[in-house]
Amino acid sequence: MNITTVDWPYRDEDTALTGVLCRNEALRGTRPGVLLVHGGAGLDQHTSGQARRYAALGYVVFACDMLGDGVAGDRDRVVGCLTALRDDPPFMVRRARAGLAELLRCPGAGGPVAAIGFCFGGMVALTLARSGEPMAGAVSIHGSLATTQRAEPGTVRASLLVCHGALDPHVPLSDVTAFAGEMDAAGADWQLIMYGGALHGFTHSGTAPGAVPGVAYHPLADSRSFAATRDFLAGVFAPGPGDTGA
Repeated sequence: MNITTVDWPYRDEDTALTGVLCRNEALRGTRPGVLLVHGGAGLDQHTSGQARRYAALGYVVFACDMLGDGVAGDRDRVVGCLTALRDDPPFMVRRARAGLAELLRCPGAGGPVAAIGFCFGGMVALTLARSGEPMAGAVSIHGSLATTQRAEPGTVRASLLVCHGALDPHVPLSDVTAFAGEMDAAGADWQLIMYGGALHGFTHSGTAPGAVPGVAYHPLADSRSFAATRDFLAGVFAPGPGDTGA
């Protein structure tokens, strides 16, 4: 296995962005693509680690940049950008679609695509799905489930997987039940897994205990959510009847 990571400059209209392409160079031919969406801190070590994790499954992974060059690390600019994206779903969708377009340009990417998001990125993946983006799947891992623009009946074309910490104080149970009602009303193909004892950010192995209120690494939830996502992707990427695959 020869997993490589390459910085990948691109743009969303006038905004310069830099994503990261992660793929197994030992594989030949085209294979499904995964758009990986970072959390609120931007492209960081957690993001690159997750990109490698999913590239090791054989997918072409593009970790997109939702913030823009030079924003990560500047708290005021990060908060301003995250707020602007959260409060304007069409803007969020446009920025994420710029990443999807780059994924499809990446060497080896072909066939179906899916989006996986963590924390803020989970909200992005679900917002893309709510917009009707024709992805095979969208996965939210300890992501926000609330929205200001609910899915309309028949619009959600992607299959959905939500991995949620049962003790997450940042995404209360009321948001979980509202999401379930929304997706049922929309006629979506969705599933939700709750991990007992897990708080927000349960895949962040580098989080110091107690450093951020309500956020903690949870090894079991981390490994189980990865296994669930691995199996989910295998299912949504499986060739259909008469399909020879990528």
